[in-house]
Amino acid sequence: MKIKVCGMKYPDNIKELSKLPVHFMGMIFYGKSPRHADELKMDNINVLSSFTKRVGVFVDADIDVIMEMVNKYNLDLVQLHGKETVEFCKELNKTMPVIKAFNISEAADFEQTKLYEDACNYFLFDTKTLQHGGSGQKFDWDILIAYKGNTLFFLSGGISPEDADRIKEIQHPKLYGIDLNSRFETAPGLKNIESIEQFINDLTV
Repeated sequence: MKIKVCGMKYPDNIKELSKLPVHFMGMIFYGKSPRHADELKMDNINVLSSFTKRVGVFVDADIDVIMEMVNKYNLDLVQLHGKETVEFCKELNKTMPVIKAFNISEAADFEQTKLYEDACNYFLFDTKTLQHGGSGQKFDWDILIAYKGNTLFFLSGGISPEDADRIKEIQHPKLYGIDLNSRFETAPGLKNIESIEQFINDLTV
């Protein structure tokens, strides 16, 4: 089970996170997000080892803007949280691995993923809200059984420190990793490192 921690923006917090076995760290490049990582510098994220992949999160951004951030922060993957088209994902995927986020509230919402099967490396299933992620709300994980696609996915949306046992019960063959965000924060973008460490330990017991 891969661990992704998203919405990182504070240098000292990133330095602390770098000591944990986290597979992916997400930085949000969306101006309306309270977790916008607009002030990060390369020195702030160079503390990460090669074990932790750098993910840039975007919402309906132009490819030129995305690639500027890819080059600036040496990103390993790009995560798209807007209404990006299949063609857009395919074009970006020529140069970067792509995670496409989908808003989920009922089993029928998985239908939209079918068109993107050959356009993305991973999917991310988040709770359908008016926000672009970070809502702290869960969808019904029992409906994951309705996802019959071939693309591996991250589970997101309101995952909390108390959910380790419940996540271990999910047996979906395409569940690749989990995405931790707002329920592990003391403030937007500021993660409780001890809580994340305990969660990882609970998940691997």
